[in-house]
Amino acid sequence: MASYFQVSQNISFWYNAKLHEVVPEVLKLSIPFEAVGIILALFISKSVTILSLGEEVSINLGQRTNLVKGAAIIAVVCLTGTAVALAGKIGFVGLIIPHITRFLTGADYRWIIPCAGVIGGIFLALCDVLSRFVNYPFEMPIGVITSLIGIPFFLYLIRRKGGENRV
Repeated sequence: MASYFQVSQNISFWYNAKLHEVVPEVLKLSIPFEAVGIILALFISKSVTILSLGEEVSINLGQRTNLVKGAAIIAVVCLTGTAVALAGKIGFVGLIIPHITRFLTGADYRWIIPCAGVIGGIFLALCDVLSRFVNYPFEMPIGVITSLIGIPFFLYLIRRKGGENRV
């Protein structure tokens, strides 16, 4: 019976992600994957900036686009996988923060990648604090708070950029 209870707690963790429930053993195991993801992301950041100009432009500049895309996929898988393994599913952070960071820093991914990590951490910490105090003494799932911020943000983006085609 104890096994069933533990499984239901683990499932509850994934649905109602809470940052204070991070398992230290999983944190230790995730460090190499995080390091590979961060180093790879920073290493290819200049190439991703060139690729964001368009595939034809980057090919004409001599860039091997398939190699850059493959490296980017590996970096994203390492970083996203470890984040979800540690904190559970928390929506909108990876969708909101890059837009805000690009607005603050410009289009150069050498700045976007590290700044997005810092801004994302600050955003997530603030959402965690809010989730603890919005419905005090009960704790609201952090995903609810990020959704309350993320949905209006995306509605704003849709309204502002509405059918605008971006290159």
